[in-house]
Amino acid sequence: MNLAAATNENLAHTSNVLIYSSMAVYLLAFFANMAEWIFGSRSKVGRTAAALTGKGEQAEAAAASSVKIQVKQKNGSTAVLDRPKVVTRAVAGARDVPDGPGASGGDEQGDLYGRIAISLTVLAFLIELAGVLTRALSVQRAPWGNMYEFNITFSTVAVGVFLVLLALKKNVRWLGLPLVTTVLLDLGLAVTVLYTASDQLVPALHSYWLYIHVSTAIFCGAVFYVGAVGTILYLFKDSYENKLANGGQPGKFATSVMERLPASQSLDKFSYRVNAAVFPLWTFTIIAGAIWAGDAWGRYWGWDPKETWSFITWVAYACYLHARATAGWKGRKAAYLALIAFGCWIFNYYGVNIFVTGKHSYAGV
Repeated sequence: MNLAAATNENLAHTSNVLIYSSMAVYLLAFFANMAEWIFGSRSKVGRTAAALTGKGEQAEAAAASSVKIQVKQKNGSTAVLDRPKVVTRAVAGARDVPDGPGASGGDEQGDLYGRIAISLTVLAFLIELAGVLTRALSVQRAPWGNMYEFNITFSTVAVGVFLVLLALKKNVRWLGLPLVTTVLLDLGLAVTVLYTASDQLVPALHSYWLYIHVSTAIFCGAVFYVGAVGTILYLFKDSYENKLANGGQPGKFATSVMERLPASQSLDKFSYRVNAAVFPLWTFTIIAGAIWAGDAWGRYWGWDPKETWSFITWVAYACYLHARATAGWKGRKAAYLALIAFGCWIFNYYGVNIFVTGKHSYAGV
């Protein structure tokens, strides 16, 4: 074995160690996120939720009038502020529901665990990013020539999107627990089922379009994933708000969780905005793939399974965006379309790559 081959093998081993290390840190972040939600469940959210569900005379009085909040000032004195009452429905057919206080629910210890979770997520992201870059160095190419490399890059980008949104002061800390959970599952699948040893690409992939087409596909998938999580939580929160508006009394667990999330309207807007923002880039991804196919195979479009499902995904998201702008299809109907569209993206990656044979099957898994 020459020196270059030995170096590449060592780099590949280092990449594997870094990926496993990132999984360990993500696991710690998962426990910290869980602790934030657990401690938050014992906070003031329970009392606010009781007011919303109308349990008891004290609950009704708390929901109908302003709540006095004592704030201790730096000079030692105490100021009393009026907190606006919680309104579940302002007028018929419209909601005026405030965003929840977040997973910590205003609990100081819960918030501490939440900040620890974010710190651990940042650390795990940096370790995983180092693992992806080391994998690239071991093969001296872009690190997405097979499903294993695509998985570890995808999860890295998804976490990166989350951290960028946090850095931009967006209210997305509620995304931490589902994100870390999904990343752990994704990396577990990558290192067990999808792992492929470092190797060179087939001739068809030796093109600068690999960097352009695949990188945009990964980024689009990561953003679509963030939008899908927001859509799922929107459906749960919308059902919860509907139950309250109709005089129902949700269970204690559902109340504790749902009251800490943003309002359904906020979740709906968030999902729509991220999906709408990345949709033009997905369009470019398909066009770039067609150009690359023309260079590699002498034809721009041949209805290969991967090409077909990429187009189906594009149509599904186009239908969602159109439905979202149509009065009769706003809300839950549009949300279902968004989840169908993301399901098409998932099948395009896993289903087509594993179960369907086509020109894009060159790398196996």
